[in-house]
Amino acid sequence: MCEDNHGGLGRRALFVTGAAAALTLGSVSFASAAEGSRESRTVRGTLPPGSPDFVYVPVEVPAGVREIKVAYTYDRPSVPAGTTGNALDIGVFDERGTELGGRGFRGWSGGARTEFFLRADDATPGYLPGPVREGTWHIALGPYTVAPQGLAYEITITLTYGEPGEEAARPVYPPERAKGRGRAWYRGDCHLHSWHSDGRRTPAEIGALARAAGLDFINSSEHNTHSAHAHWADVAGDDLLVMLGEEITTRNGHVVALGTDPGTFVDWRYRARDNRFGRFARQIRRAGGLVVPAHPHATCVGCNWKFGFNEADAVEVWNGPYTPDDEVTLADWDSMLVASVRDGRDGRDWLPAMGSSDAHRDPDAVGSPQTVVLADDLTREAIQEGIRAGRSYIAESARVELSFRASGGRGEHAGIGGRLRVDRDTPVTVRLEVTGAPRCTVRFVTDQGVLHTSAPLPVSGSGVVEWRTTPSYAAYVRAELRHEAAAGPLPGALAAFTNPIFLGHRTG
Repeated sequence: MCEDNHGGLGRRALFVTGAAAALTLGSVSFASAAEGSRESRTVRGTLPPGSPDFVYVPVEVPAGVREIKVAYTYDRPSVPAGTTGNALDIGVFDERGTELGGRGFRGWSGGARTEFFLRADDATPGYLPGPVREGTWHIALGPYTVAPQGLAYEITITLTYGEPGEEAARPVYPPERAKGRGRAWYRGDCHLHSWHSDGRRTPAEIGALARAAGLDFINSSEHNTHSAHAHWADVAGDDLLVMLGEEITTRNGHVVALGTDPGTFVDWRYRARDNRFGRFARQIRRAGGLVVPAHPHATCVGCNWKFGFNEADAVEVWNGPYTPDDEVTLADWDSMLVASVRDGRDGRDWLPAMGSSDAHRDPDAVGSPQTVVLADDLTREAIQEGIRAGRSYIAESARVELSFRASGGRGEHAGIGGRLRVDRDTPVTVRLEVTGAPRCTVRFVTDQGVLHTSAPLPVSGSGVVEWRTTPSYAAYVRAELRHEAAAGPLPGALAAFTNPIFLGHRTG
């Protein structure tokens, strides 16, 4: 399947790893050399359309290597309108191998960089520092899209010989607790990218933007690497909790690992048909994290979520600036809420919603949108528990504040993510208090659809909207704040929305 136009490559082999099919080329060999010297090898080839998801170039690394550096290029021919062009991702595995979920991972930059290096004391962002040990390393190529003409590539591998030098200092990770306000509403952005993947901001720059956006917590979520984990300690502080995770970026959708243990790496080299996602969802939970499918209806290649939601702890319904694919995701999520109250299930297994910025670079706004969580304190565990329970709402910025509750006739009440336990025909009052949403319209959405729409809020952005119903008429109710529609009967873009309040006794 590949044309290998350099000497030293042996017989090509196609093998199946248990994930997607992968092509392994013959190895590139280096001999030992004098300390301080450098030696390079160049690999050229062409990948045709329909190539496997991953192509591995084995590199035989001798003893006495101080640094490995890899640079690559590939052609980008013109293609007809509506046809995908070439895009080639890259990463590396060390002598411990490429086994799915194994220990050999040493870094991934996707298509964000044209070169990288690793040595004992340092590495390119996205890659893990450490000794360059003797053995068979693998350059991992990921042909994300291939043009009809094929994808011609060139890889140059350079070894620098010498003593490995001192290893990087033992990593220091951010604390799992910040100075909170006890049980309170905390604002966070759980999907962000720095220069450790395809973002352009440093962790320090993201921290400054998070504070400016009024956030209390953030989550590190680089594509397919955990290299950033050791670079957040100086960003965290009493006023900002930094959780650690990853955006596992598969060919069948992306999932945010939210708040995993420091140093946790989650593999991404599988598709839905490989039946491997459950294994890695369980790994996320064992590492103390939440499983959050990201932008399920995004239109980019490989972004649409294909794994189902049985393993999810929450779902990212709103990703970055509100767009039509978010509207589709919101409708899909609401359909899941309806299913959770059908056939006597009475909301037992509903899936909470989240919103995050997915910010990469200017002008992407950190904290737009943001998830506002009712938590017992500003700790990793408390924030995760609030998200898992659905005690949260999603707002476009810190300017928007909500108070949403349902009350019965005898003083019973419940808030977001809760259940108002009253009889089916008991009158229920739903009340939403809003600040920071000028000219927005409030909609109350139930399992029967939109049952109440308010007049626009005043230009001050503050107001109170009430509505009365019964559990027999509405099994749940959630609130949406919408900007004024530009034209026609379509609803305006979201300014905020809440997770539901369930009404009535649970059955069974």
